[in-house]
Amino acid sequence: MTLPAALDWWDSGERFYQSALDTIPDGDLDRPSLLPGWSRRHVTAHVARNADALVNLLVWARTGVETPMYPSPEARDAGIAGTASLPAGELREEYAAAVRRLSQAVRGHPEGAWAAQVRTAQGRAVPASEVPWMRCREVWVHAVDLGSGAGFAGIPEDLLAALVDDVMAMWGRAGRLPDIRCVSGPHAWGGGSVTVSGPLPRLAAWLTGRGAAGGLTFDGPVPLLPAWL
Repeated sequence: MTLPAALDWWDSGERFYQSALDTIPDGDLDRPSLLPGWSRRHVTAHVARNADALVNLLVWARTGVETPMYPSPEARDAGIAGTASLPAGELREEYAAAVRRLSQAVRGHPEGAWAAQVRTAQGRAVPASEVPWMRCREVWVHAVDLGSGAGFAGIPEDLLAALVDDVMAMWGRAGRLPDIRCVSGPHAWGGGSVTVSGPLPRLAAWLTGRGAAGGLTFDGPVPLLPAWL
């Protein structure tokens, strides 16, 4: 994945999330999202706090001063809970302000600092150039999680393919790769004994835990999938 491609997808993804959020009346922000235990408020609060966490990584890359995404898992959870408790108008503005802060950090990031190594919340060392892709995952997938009508069918095919790449790579690094081979059109991933085939939006939704196996074809037992993130 190239940095220019990730930057384009990120820019489009912020608009995709904003459009999904704009369709939700203030009174419906308290309704459940598609993520168990989280309201739509919590999803938006998480997306806002994630923007600031990624700004931290860019600060780290630019200055060389270690600046983790979150001080601790507890601080991350408290930040989400506190932001989710804001009145609807303030929640929307806090989300928009966080997006602006991230946009300024990305667009002002020095060219030579994209190669600097930082560390994700999961402890993986990555170059700062991976930050736009990390944000892509958040905004495109969580827009679907809002449950306002946005779906994986609205995500560009090349981005969906990159998302499946990411899922399979994460499982591979963790030693949790399921015994599957995924096929969708010209795309194929994995070398397991059970072949899973079907439309790419349905495949990506299933692999990321956002959809059942309906619409997919299996030539063996339907496997249980580990968590992606």
